[in-house]
Amino acid sequence: MTPESGEGDSGGSPVGGRGPGAVGGPPGAGSASVVAVDIGGTKVEAAVVTAGGEIRARRRIPTLGGEEDEHALMDRLSALLVEVLGAWGSQGGHPPDRCGVGCGGPMTPGGETVSPLNIGVWRDFPLRDRLAEALTFPRRNVVIDNDAKALALAEGWLGAARGVRDYLAMVVSTGVGGGIILGGRLLEGATGNAGHIGHVIVAPGGRLHAGIRGSLEGEASGTAIAALSGVPAAEAGPEWRERTGTLVGRAVGDVCNLLDLRLAVVAGSVALGYGRPFFEAAQAELDRVARLDFSRGARIIPAGLGADGPLLGAAALALPAGPAHSRQWVPEPTSD
Repeated sequence: MTPESGEGDSGGSPVGGRGPGAVGGPPGAGSASVVAVDIGGTKVEAAVVTAGGEIRARRRIPTLGGEEDEHALMDRLSALLVEVLGAWGSQGGHPPDRCGVGCGGPMTPGGETVSPLNIGVWRDFPLRDRLAEALTFPRRNVVIDNDAKALALAEGWLGAARGVRDYLAMVVSTGVGGGIILGGRLLEGATGNAGHIGHVIVAPGGRLHAGIRGSLEGEASGTAIAALSGVPAAEAGPEWRERTGTLVGRAVGDVCNLLDLRLAVVAGSVALGYGRPFFEAAQAELDRVARLDFSRGARIIPAGLGADGPLLGAAALALPAGPAHSRQWVPEPTSD
């Protein structure tokens, strides 16, 4: 789900300046705009996003997956970008020269190559080079990161975690991913792949997925729910909605205990589509698991940006002087 500037520091990039979560919006607010791309297992969405978080010229295509090869999907993505930029130009918009991309992982540092588990035709796919070619942008202006890490940026910028310095952001959709904020910094890890909460074990001996049994993604993603219930996730009955929430709450509780967190914001078609039964079950399980003094009382809530979160997260990666540079968006507390 790490941009060029994130290479090297496994603990998170240095804090500096104001960033997208600071009051008043990201640095460079004004006329700046970027191309934002969200690449998911069921759809690819693109738009132009302004520095103030306004989404314009929004377009989408289905991902399709096994029905095409790696080049066909990239060709359709390139055509989508042409359509977006044409629509933006027809509105009188100034041509962007930067692009932020949220994509499923894992990936190599800087998003040079991606191998999203939910897009089987892309394995070690050179996404950054291909996008730079398609957009005729300098490579340094194409910033790629894990989609759930990008969502974490968006929720700290404009969403439910605005002003919070320590939290977990999650996507529960076709797959399950996460982005972790510690001390106002996006946690990167050695290769930029920190946050893969979908591979935490929540049901030992459960369904086999990605080489392990009982992972959160293997039990609670939309794909897993369909496989286990025999119907599409959106049609699964109340017991599946509660079970999914319970498993997500279990994983979140483990993360809160491990990292001293008190907030998790959750997005994605499964979580938001299941709504109250999902979040009530998740909170009950989180309360059961997070029993340490510092984790007791941790909350799990819907992400604040809804369907806009993935594109806003992708944009936050690329905004001038934003997280792609400082990786910081929540300022240090000031003393009186």
